[in-house]
Amino acid sequence: MPTALYIDADACPVKEEVYRVARRYGLKTYVVSNGWMQVPREALIEQVVVDAGPDVADDWIAERAGLGDVVITADIPLADRCLKAGTQALKSNGQAFTPDSIGSALAGRMVGEHLRSMGVATSGPPPFSAADRSRFLQALDQAVVKARRVAPPSQP
Repeated sequence: MPTALYIDADACPVKEEVYRVARRYGLKTYVVSNGWMQVPREALIEQVVVDAGPDVADDWIAERAGLGDVVITADIPLADRCLKAGTQALKSNGQAFTPDSIGSALAGRMVGEHLRSMGVATSGPPPFSAADRSRFLQALDQAVVKARRVAPPSQP
């Protein structure tokens, strides 16, 4: 299969940007969520609604994404699974998850969960900005170029 894009879509603020890049490169894009959402009616863009439940959307993506694909997610454990499968993973602010950064991201997530379980108030991510959107578009374009170099060729 040629390069595909997978969006962990429930809280993704850059879906329109992903659609734009997908159209430019002619890439199949899977918009994966736990409920229906407005998605363009185009052959390259497919909405996938999975059952409600923890990690159901993540499991769907992780079972299908592989070498030469790009996943857009803020979910650190999903990003870890994707990296292990040879998939690139990007946050909506354009930051790439990498094999070098994923360990500290997982550790930070565990620390945050532990603090919250003890009743400590933790801050969420900073507000999403126009600069984040711009960085994301640039990072996604770079990720697609890289992914297309390593993607297995399509079968006739």
